[in-house]
Amino acid sequence: MASTETSRTKVVKIGGVPIGGGRPLVMIAGPCVIESRAGCLDLAKRLARLAQQEKIPLIFKASYDKANRSSHKSYRGPGLAAGLAVLQEVKDVIQIFDVF
Repeated sequence: MASTETSRTKVVKIGGVPIGGGRPLVMIAGPCVIESRAGCLDLAKRLARLAQQEKIPLIFKASYDKANRSSHKSYRGPGLAAGLAVLQEVKDVIQIFDVF
């Protein structure tokens, strides 16, 4: 008997993008941690272009405080306020959630 796991899977929305329940593939991508505003914006632009070309919804993700580093002296990110400002700029400038 074939599994009907998909029919029981709940659909969740992230930024208006539905995920699960047999929905089409969604690309969730971005840097592990925000290292710079410019680098984050550049990567977001490239990913948005790729998502548009491939007709795949994109959810951009990046950490502003990456606490799980192998050394407590490693760079953890720009912190909450600065990190959220970069992510807001990515959303405003790139308009990733409006791709599809």
